[in-house]
Amino acid sequence: MTRLGTGIGWRPEIADGIAELPGVDWVEVVAENICPGHLPPALQALRDRGTTVVPHGVSLGLGGAERPDAGRLAALAERAEALGAPLVTEHIAFVRAGGPLTASPAMEAGHLLPVPRTRDALDVLCENVRIAQDALPVPLAVENIAALVNWPGEEMTEGQFLAELVERTGVRLLIDVANLHTNHVNRNEDPATALDELPVEAIAYVHVAGGVERDGVWHDTHAHPVTRPVLDVLAELCARVSPPGVLLERDEDFPATGELASELDAIRTVLKEAPAPAALPAPAPFRAPGTVAPRGTAAAVATVGATATAVATVGATATAGPSATSGPTATAGTTSTATDTAAPARQRLAVAQTALLSALVAGTPAPEGFDRRRLLVQSRALAAKRASVVAKIAPELRDILGEDFRPGFLGYARHRPMRHGHRQDAMDFAVHLLAEGRPADPDARRRLTQWWRDRAGPKPPGGPAHRLALAVRRALHRR
Repeated sequence: MTRLGTGIGWRPEIADGIAELPGVDWVEVVAENICPGHLPPALQALRDRGTTVVPHGVSLGLGGAERPDAGRLAALAERAEALGAPLVTEHIAFVRAGGPLTASPAMEAGHLLPVPRTRDALDVLCENVRIAQDALPVPLAVENIAALVNWPGEEMTEGQFLAELVERTGVRLLIDVANLHTNHVNRNEDPATALDELPVEAIAYVHVAGGVERDGVWHDTHAHPVTRPVLDVLAELCARVSPPGVLLERDEDFPATGELASELDAIRTVLKEAPAPAALPAPAPFRAPGTVAPRGTAAAVATVGATATAVATVGATATAGPSATSGPTATAGTTSTATDTAAPARQRLAVAQTALLSALVAGTPAPEGFDRRRLLVQSRALAAKRASVVAKIAPELRDILGEDFRPGFLGYARHRPMRHGHRQDAMDFAVHLLAEGRPADPDARRRLTQWWRDRAGPKPPGGPAHRLALAVRRALHRR
């Protein structure tokens, strides 16, 4: 296994500072934010001086009910080869739901959401991981995620779930100790117990990140300093295994370079002071698919059945915004499902995940068994993150709308799931405002109209969203 050392997440906002930091052995980049052949000069300079670069994907949705999209896999493979990366990483999460498996509009979360720790979800995840492994030119490692909510009817702990995933697929693990701390606060899960159950010999590297607690809920922000409890979880992990690599993540509210250096030093101190880990037992032999333990209880299946009725309302609610039944997020991938051993589990998982995501982003009722208060917290967090990303990638909207931008966007997003990414979300928001005759100020409305026209093109193709856009054009022309 590749020894990586101590690294930091590479972001354009701190590129100059990273170049100055002493003792940075490697960096990790968000795979979707780079283009092979056109790397940012600062990142290329790191590569030229021998710094290892690992692509970290965020959009595959390996924990989702659909098979991994072939195009997304090809793009991740291309980035791995362009960077000369020793491995690639992704998340054990679902990021979209709906679509063909549920005959409902496809929805995007814009965030990493937890999969239920059930046999159905594990069967689907294992099959998706195998598909990804076959498509990638280097080893794959998958990351545990933070969560605000618990799925009802779970059949395994996180450690048990990950251990069986490794046993069945041979995949490596990217363990985020900040996420273990988050789940300790939000889900009452003991990090030490999770670490005891993990196959720590499968760890490829470790993430360390900051967050903040509000009203008894820990928010994994990646925008705050790393706290002592997170470093304590790192120390717990180091008492069990010497991790091949440890990486500091920071995504927002970037501090001065000196503060990043201090956080890296704190991580190095934990690594240095950790006692030598006890000798590990020999890894369990690989168990081929089809030889797993009995499926256990049917609690999760009963939960899925109870949530199935919620899916029937997804279409009516989600179509309050533009339809998303076509396009990349509604595609199940290009690989035939004829030999998909997880097909029945996919169907059940699709129903459950669609009901949950619809409650979070489309305003449908909470599925049975979920904590409604926590779902509301998660829903608000998703909408806030969505607004922040749109403000970042389309700052003109924020300038045009001023103080009305954020409340206007949050009102728009309440019953309108994102489709096809954040840039399209910005366009859809503009169409929504113009269709309602907003902004009220004529000058702001003219500026918004021009912004939208500059990006929409003269002849929108067919489809409900574009028909709406065409109607807006006609209305504006009549004025």
